[in-house]
Amino acid sequence: MVHELHSPVAKHLLNRLRARDSDAAAFRRIIGQLTLLLADSAFGNDDLHAALLQTWQGEAAYEMLNEQQIVFVTILRAGLPMLEAAMEYFPEAQAGFLAMKRNEVTHEAVLYYSRMPECKGKHVVIVDPMVATGGSLSDAVTLMREKEPAKISSLHIIAAPEGLDAVMKKHADLELFVAQIDTRLNDDKFIVPGLGDAGDRAYNTL
Repeated sequence: MVHELHSPVAKHLLNRLRARDSDAAAFRRIIGQLTLLLADSAFGNDDLHAALLQTWQGEAAYEMLNEQQIVFVTILRAGLPMLEAAMEYFPEAQAGFLAMKRNEVTHEAVLYYSRMPECKGKHVVIVDPMVATGGSLSDAVTLMREKEPAKISSLHIIAAPEGLDAVMKKHADLELFVAQIDTRLNDDKFIVPGLGDAGDRAYNTL
């Protein structure tokens, strides 16, 4: 199921990312802010648990996210700013890493590195700024299913309709959250209007 944010704040932040004069530090910071908005939509009551807290009025139980049951998985390298933000907001969560490279001829994703914590019974949240063809995300979800998580969600800044359709055909039960669905893919399989290459823009490797 695809959930698109319909928020003036999200739209404002996203369009700041589109501006060519957003430097790498600003680009990473805004992606982090959007990640928090997406996470707010992605986590539900089933992610909450009663936690005992020492408050100014003594000990009391309050509902909080069960961070130790959350695993954020990034698709390198464009997903790193999203992962860094997620781990800052939820410091007791765990992180996993998938490195995939796009074949420039076939436009398919090729996995060349994986480093994952224990995921069985946990909520796996895949973070990647863009869903273009959907190949990387589809492959990532397939890999995560092998880890037997209780739930898989994914967070994205932008997505192309073609990529979303491709992912949903393979993983119809995936909970996918995106700040905005853009217009289309061009002939080179880049999102239009898009943001450019998120990894390059985030780390000055243009």
